[in-house]
Amino acid sequence: MATIELFNTLGGKTEPLTPVGGPALRMYCCGPTVYDYGHIGNFRTFLHVDVLRRFVRQQGIPVNHVMNITDVDDKIIRNAAAAGVPIAQYTARYERAFFEDLDALNIEHPEHFSRATGCIPEMVTLIEKLAAKDIAYKTEDGSWYFRIARFPEYGKLSKKDFDGIEDGARVDVDEYEKDAARDFALWKAVKPGEQSWDTPLGTGRPGWHIECSAMATKLLGDDIDLHAGGEDLMFPHHENEIAQSESASGNPFVRHWMHVRFLLVEGRKMSKSEGNFYTLRDLLLKGYRASAIRFLLISVPYRNQMNFTFDSLTESTNAVDRLRTFHQRMLKDGFAEGLNADIAAATAKAEQDYTAALANDLNTAEARAAIFDLVRAANSAADAGSLRAENATQILRVLALFDGVFAVLEDRDAAITRAALAWAEVEGRIDEAAPELVATLSFSDADIDALVAERTQAKKTRNFARADAIRNDLLAKGILIEDSKDGVRWKRK
Repeated sequence: MATIELFNTLGGKTEPLTPVGGPALRMYCCGPTVYDYGHIGNFRTFLHVDVLRRFVRQQGIPVNHVMNITDVDDKIIRNAAAAGVPIAQYTARYERAFFEDLDALNIEHPEHFSRATGCIPEMVTLIEKLAAKDIAYKTEDGSWYFRIARFPEYGKLSKKDFDGIEDGARVDVDEYEKDAARDFALWKAVKPGEQSWDTPLGTGRPGWHIECSAMATKLLGDDIDLHAGGEDLMFPHHENEIAQSESASGNPFVRHWMHVRFLLVEGRKMSKSEGNFYTLRDLLLKGYRASAIRFLLISVPYRNQMNFTFDSLTESTNAVDRLRTFHQRMLKDGFAEGLNADIAAATAKAEQDYTAALANDLNTAEARAAIFDLVRAANSAADAGSLRAENATQILRVLALFDGVFAVLEDRDAAITRAALAWAEVEGRIDEAAPELVATLSFSDADIDALVAERTQAKKTRNFARADAIRNDLLAKGILIEDSKDGVRWKRK
C-alpha cells in the first residue's frame, strides 16, 4: 500500500490523504445540475474523481462516496418554466442522460447519489440552527440569508481577502461575480409559478449552496475527509458551504479539498458562443469512441489545465488501440516457457512507477508513461522471440492493475456508439451523426463475422479479388481487418 499524497486547496500544499474516524474514506463530490446535458469539462472533473476513488480502493482503503444531483436551482426553474413542465419532469430527462454518460465513460457509481429535492427537511434543520445563532436572518419577503460578517474565516478556501465585507449586502442568485462577498440566500421565498415547499421557515425553496451542505452532512457526518469539485466551484459555492456548515456545527466541515482545473478546447475557453462547446454525445456522434474520450480526459493531471484538441483525441484513440492490441498479444501469443530477467525487471519497474505516480498527487501522465514504457520493451522482446510465458503472466497482472484505474481495455465502444445513435434518432438529431458512423453501425457484429469468414474462405480458394473486395467494403464502413499469425481480427474505427 502506498501513502497517497494529494494537494489540499485549503492548506495550499500536498498532504497525505487518510480516513479519519473509520476505515473508509468519506468523500463528497459536487455532481451535476440536471438542467442540460453534461459537457466534457464537467466530465473531466467526474473522471478525475473516478481515478481517485479507484486508486484509493486499489490501495486497500474502502470508500464511502457521495455525489449530489442538483435538481432544483435557478437555471432549472427558469428552463422548466420556459418548457412549460414541472421541474421534476424537466430534470428527469437530464438526470437519466447523466447516468447514461457516466456508464459510457466507465465512471464508477458512488456509494450514494443524493437529490437535492430529497433533502429539504435537512436543509431546513440546518438553516434553523443558523437562525438560532443569529447567523441566518429573515427578510421582509420571507427569504433567509447567511450573514457572512458572522464568519470571520470567510475566504480561507479561495484565499480571497474579504476584510471589507459590507454587512447586510445581499445576493439572491445562485451564481454571482467571483470577486464579491455578499450575504447569500439560504431559503428563497415562494414566487409565482415556482415549485415550493411548506416548511417552518415559510413557503419557498432552497438556495443552491445550502443543498450540498445538507446532503453531505446527512450522509457523511460533520467531519468529512475529502470534498471534490471543479475549480469554478471554489468560490462562491465551496466557500459558502464551509461558512454555513462550520457555523452550524462549530466543527471543521472538510479536511481535504480537491479541485480539478478548467478544460480549454483548441486553446480557448469552451463556450457555445465560441462554437467549441461539446457534450459527450456530440463527440460520439462525430465518430469518436467513449474509451478514447475517457483516456484523453484523464491523461493530463487534474491540477494542470488541459487543452482538448481533436488531434489529441485521435492520438488517444490510437493509444487505446495500442494498449488493447498489446493486451491481446499477451493473452494469446504462445510464448515459450521460462522468464526473461530483463523484461521481468522492466515489469516490476513499471508497476512501481505507476503506483508512485498516482500516489504523488494523482500524476496520471507519469502513470500512463510507465505502462507505455513497458509496452515498448515487451513488444520488442516479443518481436525478437525473447519474451517468455512467465513474463506475459507478470505483464498481464500489471495491466490489470493499470486498467483498474484507467479502465479502457474492455471494448464497449460499438455498443455505446449505437446507443448514442439511437438517442439521436429519438431526439431528431441523427443528421448530426457522421455519415460514415451511421454506415459503420448498419452492420451488426454477426454481419461482420460472416463477411470475415467469407473473406478467409476466399483467400483459401485463392479468390483474392473477392477477399480484397470484402476488405475494401468493410473498410468503407469503418471496419478494419487485421491479419495476424493468430488469425483474423476486426475492429470498428
